[in-house]
Amino acid sequence: MAQWLEMSYVLTNMDDERINTLYPPDTFPIEIRHYLCQWLEEKDWEGFSPDQSDKEPIAQALLNDAVLLLESVAEQQNIVERMKLLQITKNMMTRPAMEFAVKIRNIFRQEKMILCEKLANKRAEGKTPDFEELSFLKNTVFQLQDRRKRFHSCKEDINWEMVNFEALQSVHAKTPSEHSLRELQMLSKKIQELKINQSSLIRECLGMFTETLTKLKQCQDNFIVKMNVWQWEQHKSVIGYPFSDDLTHLQNWSEQLFAVNSNLRQEWLLIPDLPKEIGEKLTGLLQELIQSSFVVEKQPPQVIKTQSKFSAVVRYLLGESLVSGQPVTMKAQIINELQARNVNLALCDNVGELINHTAILDRNTATKTTNANFRHMSIKKIKRADRKGAESVTEEKFALMFLAEIFITGHETPFKIHINSQPVVVIVHGSQDINAVATIIWDCAFAEPDRVPFVVPDRVTWKMMIETLNVKFCSEVGTNHNLNPYNKHFLAQKIFDQPEYANDLSDSVVTWCQFNKEVLAGRNFTFWQWFEGAMDLTKKHLKPYWSDGLIFGFIGKQHVHLILKESPSGTFLLRFSDSEIGGITIAYVSHENGIPMIQNIQPFTRKDLEIRCLGDRIRDINEILYLYPNVPKHEGFKKFYTEQQPTNSGYIPVSLQTKVGTVPEIDGSHISGELSALNVEDTYPLDTLPDLNGLSMDANCDPIPPDGMEYDFYFNEFAKNST
Repeated sequence: MAQWLEMSYVLTNMDDERINTLYPPDTFPIEIRHYLCQWLEEKDWEGFSPDQSDKEPIAQALLNDAVLLLESVAEQQNIVERMKLLQITKNMMTRPAMEFAVKIRNIFRQEKMILCEKLANKRAEGKTPDFEELSFLKNTVFQLQDRRKRFHSCKEDINWEMVNFEALQSVHAKTPSEHSLRELQMLSKKIQELKINQSSLIRECLGMFTETLTKLKQCQDNFIVKMNVWQWEQHKSVIGYPFSDDLTHLQNWSEQLFAVNSNLRQEWLLIPDLPKEIGEKLTGLLQELIQSSFVVEKQPPQVIKTQSKFSAVVRYLLGESLVSGQPVTMKAQIINELQARNVNLALCDNVGELINHTAILDRNTATKTTNANFRHMSIKKIKRADRKGAESVTEEKFALMFLAEIFITGHETPFKIHINSQPVVVIVHGSQDINAVATIIWDCAFAEPDRVPFVVPDRVTWKMMIETLNVKFCSEVGTNHNLNPYNKHFLAQKIFDQPEYANDLSDSVVTWCQFNKEVLAGRNFTFWQWFEGAMDLTKKHLKPYWSDGLIFGFIGKQHVHLILKESPSGTFLLRFSDSEIGGITIAYVSHENGIPMIQNIQPFTRKDLEIRCLGDRIRDINEILYLYPNVPKHEGFKKFYTEQQPTNSGYIPVSLQTKVGTVPEIDGSHISGELSALNVEDTYPLDTLPDLNGLSMDANCDPIPPDGMEYDFYFNEFAKNST
């Protein structure tokens, strides 16, 4: 997507013929590159060539996914765009898959060459492109000022010579002479030359204005692109992607653009006979610059509970341009999705009631920033739209719109501006929070940069989804320890309800409903609710264990059986419970009569770990000895053990301990000091299962059963027979 953002700017200065050559309308329309930019850039197209017939199935699968994704995008567009995209998908399906893959490979190569050429041309002596463009504009302003001064000097000379000409003409009329006649002729010629010079200066100024306005627009468009990239990165940072909130460079850039615009306007006013269209273009560019120089520097929370307090900060990069002594008040209002698409409608209606919804634009001389700080806003009530089908209130997106009128010196009428926050979900109860967060995660992860508010595809590839989950997990927990390939494969099995021996699911398409509307098979919660529970538990109670690689995490029971069955008794691993939200369990191997048995201890939840930390619980359990594959538990977990603190109170100290498979003793006279509320979750004697040694393995080290045997069915039958 980053490459397409840069190309989007370059394309604005490229002629139509070259664009059509780069993106042929009959084989690869630019719409495919635009709407599928993120998906396309995540794939490796370099490996395709026309003579590689063995990669034909891969190319065909990619073509099918591209068609599916483009059809999904089409459903979100207006009727005209939808019909156009659907026609493109039909054409795509008629073309050879390998030709499609090779075409994308070639386009990516050409784009990189164009971007490298652009960068090479702009980077001279270490100067950035925007610096060079601004330097050109400033130099042009100086040249215009010089010509304007020469114009006025020429005009003064004409006026002076006209006075002399009239005086000499009066003398000649009274006493005609050949000498006075020659002087009159010389003066007339000089005046004509001055007028010609004056007209030439006007033409030069007009040509310079025409060229400068073009350059100014290009430079300003570049600034707006960079502002959009900043806001896009801010949007993605909600998931956990890196983001620098420093606006210093962009503020300096906008201030210089404003200065150039103001100086050009001054020269236009001082030079007579210039077209009024120049002033209109300058005003239009200024309006666009002022609008783009407003940014929500601190976004409101994207899940807002009614009657709760929240804040937001709007920054104006052109604070120095405000008219002194004339304060500017910003106002916030709530708008829905329909209003966000229709500015005029949004300005007329407010779908909610906000408390403390006004703020003054204040200039901070120390930091040289101008901000409107909304410190104590609150949504008193909200008016919801009619929902369609099974749509939940936690799927409805709103935004805060910030409005103001800016007065600029030299302009009689104020500039009306508005800027929207990122989408927010409004809830009325804390129980709605998790589902609302799911809506925001999906929006931040999969929305297109220049989308229609707040359109987002309802299906994406699993590869895109798992990247989002990994980034969000690491960011939320605060760790650099990523999900490993086994974790990612198990999560795919979980969301697609596939057996653990399923093939690679990276290019499978996952829908919004699978993510957070449909409950998981055999459960009463969705995939996101379950994943968020594991993430929250890790963040609050398991971060150091996870960061040290002591927790395997997301792994299925069948895979646990496979990797533990050959291990010595007492070998264990830690995995997130797949039957309980926010639980972590210990799976370990023991032997009964020489037969390996895999035990899964009842999961520890947040409440359990608040009573006794995971390290102490692991120390308590004598049945577990080695963290898989062969790390002695005291070596791996010793630093997490809590030491008994001495007491001088005179009381006999007591402690809680974790026991497996026992019941607390309560005889009416005392309660045992042992905490033993842990029972074995399930036990499978491995000699009753099919011989896993005889099974072939897939790329993820998962067994492929003979004759299509379903392990889940086998385990269920075994459980019933052993009852």
